Amino acid sequence: MKKDVPSLYDWAGGGEALNRLTEVFYARVLQDPLLEPVFRNMSDDHPQHVAAFIGEVFGGPTSYSDNLGGHREMIAHHLNRHLTEEQRRRWIDLLQDAADAVDLPDDPEFRSAFMAYVEWGTRLAKFNSNRKPGFEPAEEPMPQWGWGVPGRPYQPQSGS
Repeated sequence: MKKDVPSLYDWAGGGEALNRLTEVFYARVLQDPLLEPVFRNMSDDHPQHVAAFIGEVFGGPTSYSDNLGGHREMIAHHLNRHLTEEQRRRWIDLLQDAADAVDLPDDPEFRSAFMAYVEWGTRLAKFNSNRKPGFEPAEEPMPQWGWGVPGRPYQPQSGS
């Protein structure tokens, strides 16, 4: 990426904006009859952890990897959750609504990149949530998301 092009993290408004997003989002999740059972027992700092993860993926500080275990740990959090397509889609809808509510940038380029990541990430979460019992995620680099820059195609680990 060119040096004068801001990261998605910076364009979104940095950590403060992403923390607002996840606070509003998870408050809505806990009011949603389809998603509340999945998140009923989440820790109080879950929204901040998700904001740190998204921030790192979008080119911000590496605090999630440095302090919370990186991509492997995020995958592990989704194992055996048995997420459904209906839950995945509701999650996306509530996140889009929360992004509007906290005034994340609504320009087409940012929202396209943001939603592309959300689509990819939720499909990966659903896939991992339905792995065979005993699956252990491998160490993988943190995904990096940018302005429409294609990444490597996802290759699921064997043992799915």
